[in-house]
Amino acid sequence: MYTSGALILTNDGDFVYKVTHPKHNIEKTYTVTLKGIVTKEEVEELQKGVKIDDYITKPAKVKILKIDEDKNQSRLEITIHEGKNRQVRKMCETVNHKVLALHRSKFAGINVKDIPLGKWRYLSNDEVNKIL
Repeated sequence: MYTSGALILTNDGDFVYKVTHPKHNIEKTYTVTLKGIVTKEEVEELQKGVKIDDYITKPAKVKILKIDEDKNQSRLEITIHEGKNRQVRKMCETVNHKVLALHRSKFAGINVKDIPLGKWRYLSNDEVNKIL
């Protein structure tokens, strides 16, 4: 409800398993707007993996996109391949930053930048085959 961006809807159980199980290393990329100014040390912590709930996250790719000192906000790009429940939000909370906005910009290499908010499209055969 509080995340925008890419969702894949399917009734194919094998496909769901392929895109959701961490062993398949399917990347999910998020643009995250955070309250506060993110430090280099916090980015490194996220990159190494942080403890949330009862597990330590796998290493993530983290890139600072923008720091807005006037608004006291940071924007990051975070790429993970686990995708546990609310994982990105929990990761950011672990380094003491509240998520203000979360957008899944890529899922399994499929970019949603050209799809208007609230719209959808079918995956191409090539996109499905790349995932499988």
